[in-house]
Amino acid sequence: MMNREEQLAFLKELTEAKGISGDEKEVSRVMKKYLEGYADEFDYDNLGSLIALKKGSQDVKVMLSGHIDEVGFIVSYIEEDGFLRISPVGGWWAHVLPSQKVSVKTLDGNVYMGVIGSIPPHGMKPEVRSKVMDIKDLYVDLGVSNKKEVLDLGINVGDSVIPYTEFMVMNNPEYLCSKAFDDRIGAAVVVEVMRNLKDKKIKSSLYSVGSVQEEVGLRGARTSTYKVKPDVAIAIDVSMSYDVPGSSKGESKLGKGVALSLMDSSVIAHRGLFKMLRDICNEKNIPFTYDSLVAGGTDSGEINKSFDGVINMTLSLPCRYFHSHNSVINLKDYNACVDLLTEFVSRLDKDMLEELKNYKK
Repeated sequence: MMNREEQLAFLKELTEAKGISGDEKEVSRVMKKYLEGYADEFDYDNLGSLIALKKGSQDVKVMLSGHIDEVGFIVSYIEEDGFLRISPVGGWWAHVLPSQKVSVKTLDGNVYMGVIGSIPPHGMKPEVRSKVMDIKDLYVDLGVSNKKEVLDLGINVGDSVIPYTEFMVMNNPEYLCSKAFDDRIGAAVVVEVMRNLKDKKIKSSLYSVGSVQEEVGLRGARTSTYKVKPDVAIAIDVSMSYDVPGSSKGESKLGKGVALSLMDSSVIAHRGLFKMLRDICNEKNIPFTYDSLVAGGTDSGEINKSFDGVINMTLSLPCRYFHSHNSVINLKDYNACVDLLTEFVSRLDKDMLEELKNYKK
């Protein structure tokens, strides 16, 4: 496993990379950089999902998937006075947006800073001021005076608008804050597991996938699954952290360990795989808890129903404030997830696969 200094540098580079759904290339290149020398082969599906392979000695395929896209916006219209109107890419609650910094990235790769603006509250009627704003009423202020200045910068309709946040270690150094932990933290797990297995001979072939376009419909999960054709697949994603004021009751909390996801709106965990991972946690004293969501889904939603069904479940990492500019995770949960998956992939062989296949027969 990486030491702490290496982990922090890795997570900083990965989360600060710019990559909204449909424009993830910068992120996949960071992920590939950290897998160079650890993977036997690299490939991509036609949507851009990165697929790294470490070959095993038996005819067993296991796929670990963490999506690399983040929520953001595209430029939908340029006002004559130089303001950018934006359309959401992925799910947003508009209250978290006014006055936040963004990066505007052109098709040529040039990046310009801006800030999300809105009509100020002064003079608003109380009933207007108390409502959640519509994203259509927000705009990006580039600090220019007219549309010509915008076009002269090379900014056009369709360009990416990405949340801008600098990675930060918080006052308890196990707590980290950055944008895009949904789901760069899952992609980071995928990377670290393969790195941990560098000098180990494994029986199953490991496919570490950085999937794309999860936030707009689990699209890269489907295309990468059809490319890999895995026997077993595990998605790693973030989930609710039920430890903030006003939250509902739930097991998943920062610092309590990796969360074994029972179900969400897109998948029900394969019971045999769930039991196998829980048993490893108990045997190896890996801290874990449980998670279930009635709304929302992960890459597992497309993986599990591909072909005639893939043995599959999701591992969740508790996260605060995702789908905003600043999300918070705990490094202990991340390391627990890495430890669990490293141990699982190290053990997986034909006999374990048959046990999983027979669990529901």
